[in-house]
Amino acid sequence: MITFPRGRQVVLGVGAGIAAYKACDLLRRLQDDGFEVTVVPTSSSLNFVGKATWEALSGQEVKTEVWEGTQSVSHVALADAADLVVIAPATADLIARIASGRADDLLTTTVLATTSPVLIVPSMHPGMYLNLATQANLETLNARGFHILEPDTGRLTGKDSGIGRFPETARIIGKVREIKERAARLKGRKVVVTTGGTMESIDPVRFIGNRSSGRQGLAIAFEALREGAEVTVISGITEEYELSGIKRIDVKTAEEMQNVLEVEMKDADALVMAAAVADARPDKFAAEKINKGELSEISLVKNPDILAGATKVKKSNQIFVGFAAETGDGIREKGLKKLHNKGVDLLYVTDVSHGKVFGETETSGVLLSKRGAEWGFTSADKFEVGRRIVAEVIEELGLVNG
Repeated sequence: MITFPRGRQVVLGVGAGIAAYKACDLLRRLQDDGFEVTVVPTSSSLNFVGKATWEALSGQEVKTEVWEGTQSVSHVALADAADLVVIAPATADLIARIASGRADDLLTTTVLATTSPVLIVPSMHPGMYLNLATQANLETLNARGFHILEPDTGRLTGKDSGIGRFPETARIIGKVREIKERAARLKGRKVVVTTGGTMESIDPVRFIGNRSSGRQGLAIAFEALREGAEVTVISGITEEYELSGIKRIDVKTAEEMQNVLEVEMKDADALVMAAAVADARPDKFAAEKINKGELSEISLVKNPDILAGATKVKKSNQIFVGFAAETGDGIREKGLKKLHNKGVDLLYVTDVSHGKVFGETETSGVLLSKRGAEWGFTSADKFEVGRRIVAEVIEELGLVNG
C-alpha cells in the first residue's frame, strides 16, 4: 500500500515560553484543517511541554537537535518537506537567533534551510516585545519575507497585562489559510494525471501488461495537490494506494484510459501522461481459458497512442507532459526526438535498463523542455522528480508569481 500524508506538511516550531501549552491546541486545529504536523520544539521549551506530549498529539517523532537522526539530515529533510513553517510561540530569544541567521538547533537550521513560507507568532512579556531590539529583529524578518502575526493584548503570567499575549488559535489558523492560499500557485487549476500500467486481456486468466507501479504518477499528483490544484488521477493497474483529495478514476485497458481522458482533459489546464500504456493488445479476447497446449501464438493489434491523440486537440493554453521509458545508450537523444514528435511541452525520459525504476522509490532520467532546458536525475526520489515537473508546469502556465 502506498500511503500519502494527509494534507500539506507543516513544521510547528515551539519556543520556550509559557504559551507553549497553547500550541497544543494549535496543533490540533492545524490537523483539523487537513495539515500533517511535525513538531520541532527548542530544547528549553520542553520544560513547559514535554516531548511525549508532542509525539502523542502529532503522531510524529519529535527531535530538537541537529545531531538526532543525522543519517537522514533532519533539518534538510524537514525543510524540503515543509509547505509551511509556523513558530508559535516565538520568544524574543528565538526571534533574535532567527534574525541573525543562527543555526544552533534543529528549529533554526530548518528555518535557515527552507524555501517555504515561515510564520512567526511572537509571544512574550510586553517589555520584551516592545524593546527596540525585538522590534528591529521583527522588522528584519519582515523585510526578508517572513510573515509576522502581531500578538494579542491582554492578561499574561502573574499580574502582567499588555501586548504580547499568545493570539487566539482561530487568528493563527486564519493567517495560515491566508498564507497558503497565496502560496497555492495551482489553486483554481485542474491537473489530470494518468498513472500505472494497462491490462490487455488474452483470456480470463492471462493478460499483456507491464511492470509499472504507478509511483511516479502518484508522486506528481501529490505534488500538484500541494500546490492547490484540482487533481484527477486516471489510474491504471498500480500498487494499492490512498491519496486523499484527488478525483480517482480506475481503468484497465488503453481504450478505457483514452475514453476517460477525452472527457477529463477538456477543461484541464495540464495533462501529465505518466501511465505505462501497453503498445498492443490481442486482436480478440477468448471468453474461455485457452488450453496451454493451444497457446502457440497471439495475434496483436496496435493500441491507440493516447498522448498523440490528445495533442491533436490540445488547446494553446494547456500544458502537456509526456513520459518515455528507454533502454540502452542515448537516452537523452531518444527523449529529445520524442519530445518534438509527441508535441508535448515537457518530457521525462527514464532509463529502465535491467528492470530499473519500475516499482522502485527512486528514478534516473532526464526532464526535457521544449524551451531547451533540461534537468538530470540520478537515483532521485520520485517525489523530487514530481516536484520539478509540477514546478515546470507552473512555469509554463505563467504562474510563478501567482
